[in-house]
Amino acid sequence: MSIMGINFLNEIVNNSEEPRANEILNELRDHLIKSLGQTGHRDEARDGMEMALCVVDIEKHKIQFSGAFRPMYLISEGELKVFRGDRMPIGIYNDEEVCFTNKEVPFKNNDIIYLFTDGYVDQIGGPHRKTFKSKQFKELLKDIHQKPMKEQGEILREEHAIWGSGQEHIDDVMVLGVRLSFKQ
Repeated sequence: MSIMGINFLNEIVNNSEEPRANEILNELRDHLIKSLGQTGHRDEARDGMEMALCVVDIEKHKIQFSGAFRPMYLISEGELKVFRGDRMPIGIYNDEEVCFTNKEVPFKNNDIIYLFTDGYVDQIGGPHRKTFKSKQFKELLKDIHQKPMKEQGEILREEHAIWGSGQEHIDDVMVLGVRLSFKQ
């Protein structure tokens, strides 16, 4: 599924003159549904993907964000803001096809965006064998966001390993942090 998604994304983006985040997800969904031969019948598998997608315009200081069950976090001046994705996957979901929404978000120099899979917050561990939870994840990001990006990655890996120590890792884990900077 991921390989198909990557191939379709490359095709869509390479053929877009002015890409819009939600239009990319809408087109990706169409390609995926056709490729999987999904019809929406109740007895067929409802394979799909979750995804967060950003289109960053450095010159206009704007981010377009669209998500399929995945959010985007933006840390600006120490404040963490959550931009929620739509509550639908890339694939067949409901009988009625609804377009993904596009959120345009201004950003300042040195703001950071974080996109991530649910594997980090869903990891079971800790003293009471519970999931890491998004509240704890947000606090961790706020605590480390001023550090260099490489160091943030090391801290995130270490915290995840400590939390899940002795537990099976059952989900994919990906955290992407991007510091947005431009000449002033």
